[in-house]
Amino acid sequence: MPATSSCPSSEEACLRVVIADDEPLARERLRSLLAEQPGVEVVAEAENGEQALHACAELQPDLVLLDIAMPGLDGLEAARHLATFEPRPAVVFCTAYDAHALSAFEAAAIDYLMKPVRSERLAAALERARMFLAGRNGQPAAPSQQARTLLCARLRGSLRLIPVEDIHYLQAEEKYVVVHHARGEDLIEESLKSLEEEFASRFVRIHRNCLVARHELVELRRNGAGQVQAVLRHGKAPLEVSRRCVASLKQDLKHL
Repeated sequence: MPATSSCPSSEEACLRVVIADDEPLARERLRSLLAEQPGVEVVAEAENGEQALHACAELQPDLVLLDIAMPGLDGLEAARHLATFEPRPAVVFCTAYDAHALSAFEAAAIDYLMKPVRSERLAAALERARMFLAGRNGQPAAPSQQARTLLCARLRGSLRLIPVEDIHYLQAEEKYVVVHHARGEDLIEESLKSLEEEFASRFVRIHRNCLVARHELVELRRNGAGQVQAVLRHGKAPLEVSRRCVASLKQDLKHL
């Protein structure tokens, strides 16, 4: 949902903002409050988390004002995806409930505003966003204690959301990870190590460059050269297993 606001002239760098809330009146209030702030431009509005991710992939905003309770992809999961974006936008939650505060900061939000949002609190959040942006380069994303249900593949401004339950295996390839899933293949710019840590209960390492969904493992077998390979339920061909992973994989297969 595009926005029509323009950034007023200011010596301060313009802060480009995406508003994400499923309530039109809440978006209108935020838009009005932002219009009173110097050096701010609303570049897009979104009705849910998925729209917010698409807008951020296309427009690369500085700040996302994000509701938590939205249909479909909620604000908390959207924030966990935004923490992997490069450049990473600042995230400020705007919600009617204070019960999500801890989860919000675990999802790397920089501030948490209660509705109805007050002008002075919004101004303070904008200042926090500017401070975050000033030190953003080289700053790692805060760890999240809850695994995502989707992975986000981005290419030239477009975005595809891949349900984690549809992924067969993940394979490192240079600076990317290739996601092999039920509908094909996509590249994501995340490390295999971070994915292994986030999804430890779902994926198992079979090689230094490959994680396999536990439910995809059928058996281990040796080829003619004596190399151990993993046979996958939906794999086109067996995958190489490193020697150091064989013993743990055999244990995993006993419990599947």
